[in-house]
Order: sequence, then C-alpha cells, then structure tokens
Amino acid sequence: MKKSSTKTRVRYSETDQMGVVYHGNYAQYFELGRTEWLRKLGVTYKAMETSGIMLPVISLTCNFIKSAIYDDLLTIETFLKKKPMVKIEFEYKITNQNNELICTGSSVLAFMNMKTMKPARCPDYLLTSLGF
Repeated sequence: MKKSSTKTRVRYSETDQMGVVYHGNYAQYFELGRTEWLRKLGVTYKAMETSGIMLPVISLTCNFIKSAIYDDLLTIETFLKKKPMVKIEFEYKITNQNNELICTGSSVLAFMNMKTMKPARCPDYLLTSLGF
C-alpha cells in the first residue's frame, strides 16, 4: 500500500474568527494522514519509537488552494513518493466533502536512531510491509 485515505472533520478550535482553518493546522492534518498511513500497514509511531527509531520532519510544504471551514469533512490522501531509504517522502492532497481541492503538500522525514541521534536506514519491517 503506497496510498492511504483518512477523513477528519474540522473542529471549531482549528479555525480563526471567520471560521476558516488556521494555516498552521494543515501540518497536523498531514501528520494525521501519515500516522494513519503507517497504522494501515500495521506500524505505529509508538512501536517505531519503542524499537529505537524516530521520524523527525525535515521538510514540509503546503500549497493552499481553497479555504477549509468549520465543520467541513476533509479527506486527507497520503501518498508515498518513493521507496524509503534513510528518508521517507510523502505527498498529500486534502479535499472537502464536495470533493473540492483544499490544499496539496509534501513532507520529508528522516529515520533517526534515538540512542545515537544519527540517521538510520528504513526499518526492514516497514520495507517488508510496503512490499520492497
């Protein structure tokens, strides 16, 4: 599985006075997409950290197309860009309940050994889950 879809509803606390989603919340939507993408593979951030691997974000982009507003039902599509090595790269597409494109984006995360704080290779269990 190299693509995943997750739904979330815009909460009041995620909006500004005009009822529009605050731009900083899109990074959290991307994170939700990533964590659910991993969970559907049978992998969790918690399990990765327990095994000594963490995944800090090293790059993040977001292209705003249309405003998401309070109570919108958003679909976050998360795509694996290529085979993970020391980094894992994702692309995102967020649409609302009317299938209108809200934003696109991407992120790059690095596999890090929690003890040495140095880059590490993608864990074999993740590569196996991905079919590589």
